[in-house]
Amino acid sequence: MTIRPLVILPDPKLRLVSEPVKEITDEIRTLAADMLETMYDAPGVGLAAIQIGVPLRMVTMDVSKSETERQPLVLLNPEIVWTSEEKRTYEEGCLSIPEYYEEVERPDRVKFRYMDLDGQTIEQEARDLMATCVQHEIDHLNGVLFIDHLSKLKRDRVMTKFKKAAKREASGA
Repeated sequence: MTIRPLVILPDPKLRLVSEPVKEITDEIRTLAADMLETMYDAPGVGLAAIQIGVPLRMVTMDVSKSETERQPLVLLNPEIVWTSEEKRTYEEGCLSIPEYYEEVERPDRVKFRYMDLDGQTIEQEARDLMATCVQHEIDHLNGVLFIDHLSKLKRDRVMTKFKKAAKREASGA
């Protein structure tokens, strides 16, 4: 397993729409293991493949909040098939937008479908943190960032901050 470098805002890769996983191969299994290792190292509760520069519809998640009893999930080609009308607000962050957190309102409950690494199609209902995480990560697969759910003013401020940081880093300052 390898910890892979994260793609950080304002990198345009984050806006790509990811391609479906067509076949479960050894490369896909290795990618899943690397994604989990990268996610745990960051540390985070979810990671989309595009966040390490791989434009595939693949997500890793673990909302267990316990290092001793991890509950890793690997979602291939995940899709949301139902959302509740009830909404809830949760403070979100993103490994690709380090050290920035903001309240985001999303459906409180979702039903989602995905394929696991054994090729089984699974449909699952989620609420609370898991529902938020699933929506956040599937957004990534569609080129959508959590800051896109904020007001234009807040989104513009974040983009400006990260563009300036990227420019400073590129110039070696």
